Amino acid sequence: MRFAVISLFPQMIREALTDGVVGRALQRGVFGIEYCDPRDYTTDVHRTVDDRPYGGGPGMVLKVEPLRAALRAVMQAMPPGSRRVYLGADGLKFDQRRAREACDLPGLVLIAGRYEGVDERFIEQDVDECWSIGDYVLSGGELPALVVIDAIARLLPGTLGSPQSAVTESFSDGLMDWPHYTRPPSFEGQEVPQVLASGDHAAIDRWRLREALGRTWQRRPELLEQRGMSDEERLLLEEFKIECKRQRT
Repeated sequence: MRFAVISLFPQMIREALTDGVVGRALQRGVFGIEYCDPRDYTTDVHRTVDDRPYGGGPGMVLKVEPLRAALRAVMQAMPPGSRRVYLGADGLKFDQRRAREACDLPGLVLIAGRYEGVDERFIEQDVDECWSIGDYVLSGGELPALVVIDAIARLLPGTLGSPQSAVTESFSDGLMDWPHYTRPPSFEGQEVPQVLASGDHAAIDRWRLREALGRTWQRRPELLEQRGMSDEERLLLEEFKIECKRQRT
């Protein structure tokens, strides 16, 4: 898979992709990435990429001409069928489902907004989708671009040391992840749950599912409503709730 990022600050993204599992995957060629600065496609001596908004108001708006020229240049180097995505606070929610779907794309072009946004004519004519990583406003689309790249790249074969890691992480089954523990078994009076050291894999799987259901119920109950539960899962969640009450008394 190939990514391309159109940004006024491509170095922010380039430097962030030098470390960690995603950085190593990039070095190994699991995926590729191109960078493009719209300033390189301006025609005036000042390399102007923004201007005041029509109708008045604060801030500046990215101009359509350099963005369109940059995108056209990028698309020439991208495989056919690549999707063009603008990253902004008013986009569709980017979640694990979209990350999984994007893994099947031959390429993904991410356009990072800045200032008050971009000329709407660019969105209407040149963009396939708009994505948002959350209900808050950031200074630009570079951090969202990194989030999108990281979320997708870790799902690509060859990124993670164990392919099973991507299958069992939070949101892979519509649930949040279960608690994790490692050595030592006891630390400052806190113990690792005995079931995890029992060697009974069926009991461990049951405990993990119960904890994932319970954690999702506590922190993101709307996910359970969207996902639904089997009869067995409902029983496990009730066990979790009873255990929580017992610990509080």
